[in-house]
Amino acid sequence: MNQEFFHEGDLVSVQTAQPIDRMLDYKAPEGGCHLGAFVEVPLGPRKVLGVVWGAGKGDFDYKKVRSVIRVLDVAPMADEMRQFLIKAADYTLTPMNAMLRLATRAPGLGDAPSMRKVYRLGTDEPTRMTDARAKVLGVLRDYGGLAFTLKEIAESAGVTTSVVKGLVKLGAVSEEDAPRDVPYPRLDPDRGGKELTSDQAVGAKILSEAVRSGTYGTTLLKGVTGSGKTEVYLEAVAECLRQGRQALVLLPEIALTAEFLTRVEARFGCKPAEWHSGVTMTERRRCWRMVGQGDAQLIVGARSALFLPFRDLGLVVVDEEHDTSYKQEDGVLYNARDMTVLRASLNAAQVVLASATPSLESWANVEAGKYARVTLASRYGAAVLPKMSAIDMRIEDLPGGRWVSPSLQKMVEARLERGEQSLLFLNRRGYAPVTICRACGHQIGCDDCDATMVEHRFLKRLMCHQCGETKPMPTVCPSCEAVDRLAPVGPGVERMAEEAQALFPDARVAVLSSDLYGSARALKEHIQSIARGEADVIVGTQLVAKGHNFPKLTLVGVIDADLGLQGSDLRAAERTFQLMRQVAGRAGRAEIAGEAVLQTFQPEHPVIRAILGGDEEAFWTAEAAERRAAGVPPYGRMAGIVLSSPNVQEVFDLGTQMARMDGPLRKIGAQVYGPAPAPIARIRGRHRVRLLVKAEKSAPLQQALVAWAAQFKLRGELRMAIDIDPQSFY
Repeated sequence: MNQEFFHEGDLVSVQTAQPIDRMLDYKAPEGGCHLGAFVEVPLGPRKVLGVVWGAGKGDFDYKKVRSVIRVLDVAPMADEMRQFLIKAADYTLTPMNAMLRLATRAPGLGDAPSMRKVYRLGTDEPTRMTDARAKVLGVLRDYGGLAFTLKEIAESAGVTTSVVKGLVKLGAVSEEDAPRDVPYPRLDPDRGGKELTSDQAVGAKILSEAVRSGTYGTTLLKGVTGSGKTEVYLEAVAECLRQGRQALVLLPEIALTAEFLTRVEARFGCKPAEWHSGVTMTERRRCWRMVGQGDAQLIVGARSALFLPFRDLGLVVVDEEHDTSYKQEDGVLYNARDMTVLRASLNAAQVVLASATPSLESWANVEAGKYARVTLASRYGAAVLPKMSAIDMRIEDLPGGRWVSPSLQKMVEARLERGEQSLLFLNRRGYAPVTICRACGHQIGCDDCDATMVEHRFLKRLMCHQCGETKPMPTVCPSCEAVDRLAPVGPGVERMAEEAQALFPDARVAVLSSDLYGSARALKEHIQSIARGEADVIVGTQLVAKGHNFPKLTLVGVIDADLGLQGSDLRAAERTFQLMRQVAGRAGRAEIAGEAVLQTFQPEHPVIRAILGGDEEAFWTAEAAERRAAGVPPYGRMAGIVLSSPNVQEVFDLGTQMARMDGPLRKIGAQVYGPAPAPIARIRGRHRVRLLVKAEKSAPLQQALVAWAAQFKLRGELRMAIDIDPQSFY
């Protein structure tokens, strides 16, 4: 931890989260402060949060230097955390104030803790003991008198809250007021997990030994869908807890957390800390503070959990590491998978990257010897991999306006007769991706973006999937004013659900799409009801491919397998391959064998052939050879520059000037492509122009970009965003 101490009156340099391009000098407060201390400082008329970053510069009249108001009652920022923020800022070309904002995204850090009722072991024994009462007292004894909230103790003991309150009246449990930010219950790493297969046991041993080494390392845990990767890496988590260090598990989707938390509780006896947008602000503050104090052993969270103030981080698991949601596309542009490796290297921690279909970046790092690899080749227990096949849509007799082929319809009907579930998968949301006027051909677009609006019939509105703007579905064409000539084109999940209900009138049809749920809780409840078998036909989007387990699901039909093969994205083939393999893996995860079929107009396409053939190594090898020949990631470097302004001429003029004045980039052998309109050329009323910079793998790209960008002054409404290692090209 931080050793350096500043005495009262010493000059200290404070980094704030305010949009200021430098650190500010202050006098250390009464009682002094440590390096890394979180402090409240005056900035003009306001009081703002900051971190003591080091000794002050002293380039200002000492008499005019203001004092730190107070040191906050939270654990100081560790040296390795400060180093992580500095290195992450340098890599992503992000100002330090924005990095600090990421690291302090908990409300009320400076507030006095609010109070709540907590429960501990009391002094008296109850006069009459019941099984329920014994469970409560047993949990409290097991945790050495640790305080629980009413909900926590009731859930841990598996009883109702009235049992706990009854024990309070008898003096067997004490009720007291305590700060809301209490430590999390201790997890038991030796409680014992599921019995592992030989494959799993070998993998768990390798990962556990790596954690025990106390050194940095990254391992790719590759296993077919349903192979039990979670149980394997939970053994590494258990070893991390035995070592007295903290563990972090990153998940790509909030909807996955409910099922995962249940598995963690079954393995370790208690739920871990959570960090994602679905938890309350109070819980976010509690998590942030307890992580810093070392009173949260295991954290399960979204990508931003990587910026929590860990006291002793020993393991980070990135589950579904290939998932594109690990790349933040607004604000601070970073890839959580890559930043995990950086953070772990500074903490002497281990990283486990888990996936059935790894990113080519991770695959290439294994091939280069930078990462270790553990492979799980078979499914857990009685489950076997689904049989995969294609339906050639060129020879199907499909009526106009229909999307489920006759062949797929028969397969679904066979499952319905057997009481099994089927999934119809679509790579898009809403009712229809385009609404067109049949009189003049006009497509209904967003008023603020260059994007067509998607009809959401359940909501009775059109929605822009770029800016979130919605408007009622019009009855009159806004271009030619023809009445009742607007028609949906192409299927979305809602339209697919209508078709499924018409084809299978006696089936219970469920739609699984993140757009249709107002809260994370509602989405979780819907997923759990499907897992219980309360639906016969599921219509789903990409959300359904992310790690859900539906025991009765035996058929997956991919409606539009060709969709991802279109476009100029260099990762189009990789993403299509990953998505199709992932969604196919939802089938047959229990005792009943599953089947996955792809509806395609291009059955001979190399990606479709690779998906059906199952030769993943051959696909990665071929894809790697193409990328290496083109000098693109992971065998080259790229940066995307997006310029935006309400004035289209202004933004093109700057783009042209930047492309001409590329001296600093030419010096490192980099090439500049553009300017060109971004594929979505207007979002929220701002016109967007894109440049792409390509360089060799070893080129010092960041330094050259800084020197290049410094030549241009952004005036008025002009904005520039630099995206290192872009994942999307919109």
